Amino acid sequence: MARSAEQVYDELLVLRARDGDVEAFAELFSRWNGRLMGHAFRLSGRADAACDAVQETWLAILRGLDRLDDPARFPGFAHRILTRRCADWTRRMGRQRRVLAEWRGAASGDGGAETASDLERVREALARIPVPRRVVVTLHYLHELSVAEIAGVLRVPAGTVKSRLHDAREQLRSALEGRQTPCPSSRT
Repeated sequence: MARSAEQVYDELLVLRARDGDVEAFAELFSRWNGRLMGHAFRLSGRADAACDAVQETWLAILRGLDRLDDPARFPGFAHRILTRRCADWTRRMGRQRRVLAEWRGAASGDGGAETASDLERVREALARIPVPRRVVVTLHYLHELSVAEIAGVLRVPAGTVKSRLHDAREQLRSALEGRQTPCPSSRT
């Protein structure tokens, strides 16, 4: 597969950063921080949690960069670390998030959903699907990672990624059409 000039430049930055070049690491940070922040926000739904997760991710990247044998795998390496940080946060905050969501739902009580933009409807629908499927959808469609790359990020078989992606699409379609479908609980 042919690599773009951007990918080759990122690989060069990874190699230089791995060799201790602080400026290369700063440039890598500059190029990737926004993407990682967006992914973290989509996974957590909160700016403060996203900032914390991304900060922890960069520390882990800095510590683990020397273990990254293939610099072309940096996107998967960074997303894998970030996804774990967000999953940790989600587990810690799961209960509080459910309570907050109930409070918000009870407090809003108005029919504002009809006036939401299409983008907001997609965000809301995405927030309602289980985290494992949300992760797969955002990595595939928003970060343009392949099924194989996502499997590497999540350390699951490619078939599991395909299954989660299929389920997520169906759940998003149902949510956007206003239908309620039960989440399959046997698969995550």
